[in-house]
Amino acid sequence: MPRKKYRDRTQFAALPCRIAADGSRQIMLLTSRDTGRWVIPKGWPIAGLKPREVAVREAYEEAGLRGRLAGKKPVGVFHYAKQIDSDPLLCEVRVYLLWVEEQHDDWPEKHERQTQWFGVPEAAGLVVEGGLAEIILRLG
Repeated sequence: MPRKKYRDRTQFAALPCRIAADGSRQIMLLTSRDTGRWVIPKGWPIAGLKPREVAVREAYEEAGLRGRLAGKKPVGVFHYAKQIDSDPLLCEVRVYLLWVEEQHDDWPEKHERQTQWFGVPEAAGLVVEGGLAEIILRLG
């Protein structure tokens, strides 16, 4: 892949959240396509879309989610090393809270990923990135 696409090194993510029947907050995580580890939907900037619009689009494409954003600003930022052509690239991820209203039965990446709802502490414990875990724990 040409490195040109990754010049910005900033991605935009949705943190899918809902209120469970017992009143607790739950977070949806999904598996990454490459490693199968638990992540949140995220993607690179898209021409013509605002960062929060990219986050909403990724939530649909990667997990079939529709909902409403908690606001126009990110609820947090974290960093991670993305493997590109065997070289790690340090990326900044701006995270927008998405209150999930529905998950479609079918979506573009359904057969490439698994999705699952977790309680806040469990979700924080499953993600590898410490900065993302901190953002999740603040929701609890």
